[in-house]
Amino acid sequence: MSKSFDLLSLGEVLLRLSPPSNERLVRGETLQKQVGGAELNVVSGVSLLGLRTGIISKLPSNDIGTYAKNRIRFCGVSDDYLVYDSSSDARLGIYYYENGAYPRKPGVVYDRRHSSINTISIDDFDDSLFHSTKCFHTSGITLALSSQCRETGMEMIRHFKEAGALISFDVNFRGNLWTGSQAKECIEQILPYVDIFFCSEETARLTFLKEGDAKEIMKSFTKEYPISIVASTQRVVHSPKIHTFGSILYDARSDRYYEEEPYRNIEVVDRIGSGDAYVSGVLYGLLSDPDNCRRALEIGNATSAVKNTIPGDLPSSDLKEIENVIKGHQAKGPQLEMAR
Repeated sequence: MSKSFDLLSLGEVLLRLSPPSNERLVRGETLQKQVGGAELNVVSGVSLLGLRTGIISKLPSNDIGTYAKNRIRFCGVSDDYLVYDSSSDARLGIYYYENGAYPRKPGVVYDRRHSSINTISIDDFDDSLFHSTKCFHTSGITLALSSQCRETGMEMIRHFKEAGALISFDVNFRGNLWTGSQAKECIEQILPYVDIFFCSEETARLTFLKEGDAKEIMKSFTKEYPISIVASTQRVVHSPKIHTFGSILYDARSDRYYEEEPYRNIEVVDRIGSGDAYVSGVLYGLLSDPDNCRRALEIGNATSAVKNTIPGDLPSSDLKEIENVIKGHQAKGPQLEMAR
């Protein structure tokens, strides 16, 4: 049976306010308005690469909600499954982001408590939602927002799985939202439904108390749960402006690990959303060519590396650009300085 979407994702849409360039929150007087959010970043990236995606979320029924909806549409992401909050308390969560420059690290201030997403319910949607996509994705951020989000997210995972969708889950642990033990207790309840699992080595150790090297940790998840694919990013932060990024992907179906030379000395403009860009690249690869894990890894690494060089949460790379980046990354010898 054909599906309307390749990928749907449940998550909070956030308003991001940032002082320009390297200005400080404590002294600057101008803030740039943008839209982001982990799951929106993922579906935006997959849409730009060429698949049909949509976001499941709840927005305030006011001008700020309309701004967010318009930005979602601009990214080529469907708003079919947005619902709206008309209550007097309706609000869009906000976060303030400040760029860093060595030795000052980037900083984030959240103002997202009691936002409209926290009233989202499975009853807001028709049952046809669960039969409309090949893959459903969400993250630990959504499950950590509130007990209501947690209940809705876990119910959706079960319903999408029953309808035959692949389930993708990114742990995306945030210590300001919940503790490691809370995350472990919750996520272990949904791992039996997960097909594609994203978890960094650091998070696996801190949250799931895993031991061993990165590859042993990744394989252990597939031994404990019926997970097919585990992907783990590896980032080295040399300074706020210089990073090295790579990853490992494990395919439990063939018991094979996939790696490549990392992207070294990335000139970081804005790291926010680069982990989500990685998820989008891997999901695009797996959904467009399910048996080609190497390609999924290469696209994931490239999309993340490029996102680091772009301001804002959302990616802006199409498949042609990403393929050129991969080609350049794998090339030997001198390369042209400019694409023209």
